Amino acid sequence: MRSTCSLYIDAGYLLAAAATRVTGTSLRSGIHTDFARLTGALIAHAEARSGLPVLRVHWYDSAHKGVPDAQQERIGELPKVKLRLGRFGVDGQQKGVDLRIGLDLVAHARNAASDVFFVVTGDDDLTEAVEEAQVQGVEVVLLALPTIDGKPHGVSRHLIRAADDLDQLDGDAIDAAVVKVEVPRPVPGPPPTRPAPVSAVQQETGAKVGPTPRDLAAVPRPAVAAVPVAGASLAYTGSTGQGSRVLPGYDLEVDEPMIDRVVDRVVVSLRHSVSREELTELDRNRPSIPREIDRALLVDLSDELGLYDLNDATRYRLRSRFWERYDEG
Repeated sequence: MRSTCSLYIDAGYLLAAAATRVTGTSLRSGIHTDFARLTGALIAHAEARSGLPVLRVHWYDSAHKGVPDAQQERIGELPKVKLRLGRFGVDGQQKGVDLRIGLDLVAHARNAASDVFFVVTGDDDLTEAVEEAQVQGVEVVLLALPTIDGKPHGVSRHLIRAADDLDQLDGDAIDAAVVKVEVPRPVPGPPPTRPAPVSAVQQETGAKVGPTPRDLAAVPRPAVAAVPVAGASLAYTGSTGQGSRVLPGYDLEVDEPMIDRVVDRVVVSLRHSVSREELTELDRNRPSIPREIDRALLVDLSDELGLYDLNDATRYRLRSRFWERYDEG
């Protein structure tokens, strides 16, 4: 059997890292991805790094009830790409994706499917699967995406210690395949004006017609924008009236600006990347936050804090702050 390498791509990590590099937030709707070019760049990198041809690309993502959407179907039709789908949980988080990756790593290692496994992920939950694959004699290399500063995006230290090596895809390859979405907005025209009433004397003499006092009163006045009070913020409390529990080691006043930075990046990306109809739908369904936006908020704040999970109080503050900053924009 000829020697080969294989790629295992956690699409959630890949697209979140690519979006963060391009837009500053992991919101997927903020980017347009040329998947053929991106997977081609990953294949080329793996083959150059290992000196072996790629046997197959395993693409892992979540789907509603495990049924691929149109974009995922197109990805699955790319050469050498095998689509592997998990599902979404009731909270909008991925379910079954990590398990599928882990099971495939171990099964393919036991079957000696390839000699080198490149895993595009940063998830700590795959540490044990990586170690089990190594027991079977397979080399496991983490393939991370670089941030705009050139550092590997969001890779668990436990996972780095378990893997044989940590490599990075070239940033130029990402920039060539992933672009920021900019939805054109119509430029508002001047407000319509009604012609001033013409008196009989003006009609006869041809005198210049000017606005009447009634017309002047009807001219719309520019709206005065509300100016947020510096330092103002809501004090979030639970149903019992007790103060919300905060993350250990983080004071409420200290990490509130961090929450604002995360929320602001998501709001800006959202307003630039979706249509007015989608924004109207977002308003109609409030206070519910769509799954993709909620996931971006949680992932971005986790990255900022360097924590794998957020407690309930922080999630509540983050989601509430989203609507506040959205309304301010």
